[in-house]
Amino acid sequence: MALINKDTCKWYPVYTSPRAEKKAYQALSDKGIEAYLPLHKQLKQWSDRKKWTEEPFLKSYLFVRIKEQEQIEVLMTKGIARFLYFSGKIASMPDRQIDELKLLMASPYELEITAEDLKPGEKIMIKAGPLKGFIGEIISYRSQKQLALRLDSLGYSIIVYVAATLIDRF
Repeated sequence: MALINKDTCKWYPVYTSPRAEKKAYQALSDKGIEAYLPLHKQLKQWSDRKKWTEEPFLKSYLFVRIKEQEQIEVLMTKGIARFLYFSGKIASMPDRQIDELKLLMASPYELEITAEDLKPGEKIMIKAGPLKGFIGEIISYRSQKQLALRLDSLGYSIIVYVAATLIDRF
């Protein structure tokens, strides 16, 4: 049986104060703490103009990659409200989920996020494009076929609009 090294870094989702994601991310970076804040471009409308801005993709969330003993330092950062808990323990995420989220954020596909509990369906794999090899599920949502990546520890599902010709069933 292999020993588990408690000193290894893990990704943890953290909850921020409302509209404090960018400032909390900067404060963590200033402390030398590895953090990831998924951002997406959004066209904002003001009364006199329109402007493209980068907005947090998951409102009030960001991710930190730390050792377990560094949790206190994260909590003492301005803008950080708390860690997320799952089954009574601080939730952590596998590196693979963060890598997939980064890949999705870099893709040219239109993304949408929903807190709906999407029901699992047929497993598929994307066979072409920037997300080639990505595995997901087909869901029925607003009468379109879409690929859904579940981030269960956050309670969200990310929906990617993908043409049916780009997927293989297995």
